[in-house]
Amino acid sequence: MLNILGKSTSINVRKVLWTCVELGIEFEREDWGSGYKDPHDPAFLALNPNAMVPVIQDGDFVLWESNSIIRYLARAYRGEAIYPAAPKSRARVDQWIDWQASELNPSWSYAFSALVKRLATHNDAQRIAGSVADWSRTMTLLDRQLAATGAYVAGESFTLADIPIGLSVNRWFSTPITHPELPAVNAYYERLSRRPGYLAHGRNGMP
Repeated sequence: MLNILGKSTSINVRKVLWTCVELGIEFEREDWGSGYKDPHDPAFLALNPNAMVPVIQDGDFVLWESNSIIRYLARAYRGEAIYPAAPKSRARVDQWIDWQASELNPSWSYAFSALVKRLATHNDAQRIAGSVADWSRTMTLLDRQLAATGAYVAGESFTLADIPIGLSVNRWFSTPITHPELPAVNAYYERLSRRPGYLAHGRNGMP
């Protein structure tokens, strides 16, 4: 059985948990991370030298990095419906997964750490304001894409890309900032909320 190492409050662990729901994968999970087992433990470091969650163990196969994990699961567990095999269709999905990691994530990181996590290291008002502005910019770009597709980020059907992006959208609405009117994002949030995996691991009261 698939084993997932990482606490369920981690947004990156939740990517994996939601993917498992979409694909009908049975799994067991162990709590690792802040407040639980220390990922700096030698046993964990032997699996992931970066001391970060999530990590999966699929038989004797070990993998870390959440986006790599969800791609692997979709390929290994017949996930063609959400991660198409056709090169152009798959590239479109990968494009938005990578955009979430390279553009959307960095835009909200400082503001979220300051306003939700309330980290003492993130108290620079100018940087908070800059992060909020950048976050609004990336979310406006997402709104335009969703308005163009009329449904999901990579097209008219739900795909693997909607998992990392949907979790970031949940953080957007969970963060106490002024949110510009983004009607396509609002509709997308409600559309995702009809999926059991999103309700369990995305829009579940956790930012």
